[in-house]
Amino acid sequence: MRSAMIKPVMGAVMALALALPALSGAQSVAVTSIVEHPALDSLKDGVKAALEKAGFTEDKGLEWQFQTAQGNTAIAAQIARKFVGDKPDVIVAIATPSAQAVVAATKSIPVVYAAVTDPVEAQLVPSFEPSGTNVTGVSDQLELTRQIELIKQVVPNAKTVGMVYNPGEANSAVVVRQMRELLPDYGMTLAEVSAPRTVDVGAAARSLIGRVDVIYTSTDNNVVSAYEALVKVGNDAQIPLVASDPDSVKRGAIAALGINYYDLGLQAGAMAVEILKGAKPGEMPSQMGEKLELHLNLDAAKKQGVTLSPDLIKSAANVIQ
Repeated sequence: MRSAMIKPVMGAVMALALALPALSGAQSVAVTSIVEHPALDSLKDGVKAALEKAGFTEDKGLEWQFQTAQGNTAIAAQIARKFVGDKPDVIVAIATPSAQAVVAATKSIPVVYAAVTDPVEAQLVPSFEPSGTNVTGVSDQLELTRQIELIKQVVPNAKTVGMVYNPGEANSAVVVRQMRELLPDYGMTLAEVSAPRTVDVGAAARSLIGRVDVIYTSTDNNVVSAYEALVKVGNDAQIPLVASDPDSVKRGAIAALGINYYDLGLQAGAMAVEILKGAKPGEMPSQMGEKLELHLNLDAAKKQGVTLSPDLIKSAANVIQ
């Protein structure tokens, strides 16, 4: 009688033992970013905070790993292949080049992209509707008409807008094309110059001196990584800088109407949590950043020869004196 009871108990114990690795593996998150700069770092921190809030912590068995590609697409591809070999339960890919590398490397491991301006143009998903694949995520796409209106508020008489960008970054190329189409409706034209590498940003910005009335920067990762080089040109030549990334205002841009990247990370992290709990990424529609904030830097405005209107200052969420 006793022997007969032992067999089912032992069977249950063995079944539980076999299940334990799967339970452990269900708390494995790998995060990769094309480069480290304040906005993307904030996003990464937001992802981890969302996981921790949901109870997925390293103390409780979460396997968390993070790697940056240091701005190099070849390294991004290497990281993607490594992560796929590690077989985590979710890969969070921050910025377009890293997201493209990860999506190219796996069709089965769930992928949450973040800080991708146009995920459709980048061929990550067919639309913002549920993709039916292993990919979902959060876009930092901005309404460019509002960006242009901000440029006009900062530099009312501007006729030519300059942009420094990496033509190899899909999100940047999309913004440049759209700005080229939209600016004439506001009585302005675009002068763009390429900076394929971070070290090219300063020279590219200097080439705009005497040609533009204002420089606008999108969320181009090369440019944001080397924003101090752009600020030096803006200050020295008194060319106003308007950004789409609020963290760039802290670094010397006059103004930015943009997404809080920590909040964007919370959104992406919440999607990762749902996947860890069993949701399928292909059934989850892509999202967009939910809140825009106006940030101003009055010291930068003074250095770049601009006086901001009291109404604009009053409307800002954050003002650096």
